[in-house]
Amino acid sequence: MIDAKALLDRFLGPGGVAGTLSGPASDRSGRPASPWGATQPPSGAGTGGGLTEAARQLLGGAGGAGGLVGSAAAGGLLGLLLGKKGGKRGGGMLSHGGAALLGALAHRAWQNWQAGQAPATAKTTTAHDMDDVEPRFLPAAATAASGEPFELSLIRAMIGAAHADGHIDATERGRIFEQVDKAGLDAEAKAFVFDTLDAPIGVSEVAAAARTPEQASEIYLVSRLAVDPDEPAERAYLQALAHRLKLPDGLVARLDRQVDAALRSDNASTG
Repeated sequence: MIDAKALLDRFLGPGGVAGTLSGPASDRSGRPASPWGATQPPSGAGTGGGLTEAARQLLGGAGGAGGLVGSAAAGGLLGLLLGKKGGKRGGGMLSHGGAALLGALAHRAWQNWQAGQAPATAKTTTAHDMDDVEPRFLPAAATAASGEPFELSLIRAMIGAAHADGHIDATERGRIFEQVDKAGLDAEAKAFVFDTLDAPIGVSEVAAAARTPEQASEIYLVSRLAVDPDEPAERAYLQALAHRLKLPDGLVARLDRQVDAALRSDNASTG
């Protein structure tokens, strides 16, 4: 069986705080129910101990987005999908935070949306957000609509978005295959990646994986990470995906804010 969480972390970047999420879930019975009616996640989806300290190290002790963005074009297999676009955009914000940071970004965007904060001035994700993220926002909280691990749906979404501008030609695909082959994945995980890279992936298929609004937000986030919204074709892809995911425009704007703020902070820190 594929270790879906480990594979997702390979795409988002090596190491990082995602590796600290193996502890038992916290008792969240005192929290309000999901505003979208989503069920609470199963036991084992908690944030675990030590997450804040690990995140602070990654964020350089900053109170804001600071070091959320890796300087090496997403750091993991996603960097290969981005190709030259990774260098142009300063890399991927999830390069050292993995699934945990993805959940924190989705959670913060939802909080900003519910509070009516203007996207341009809305709060961005911090280390404390990662420690306090509600388990229902973590990718492992629930399976995809198809029943597969949701982490695999997120990988499919990233690959589908990377295909949006058609830049993954035979040469790029061969380079990706070579790196995947060296990544230490087991045979089943390699087969999943290779098959997904070669398969046509449409917007409807990507969106169909979401069975909760939390999952819809995370699919949009990883897709946004894998495209350059300044390019018309890729911007159109994101717009179509948001529509298929039935995400409110206000929430989409807050999700974009989380990505943009992190990318800007990385570009500033790397000069």
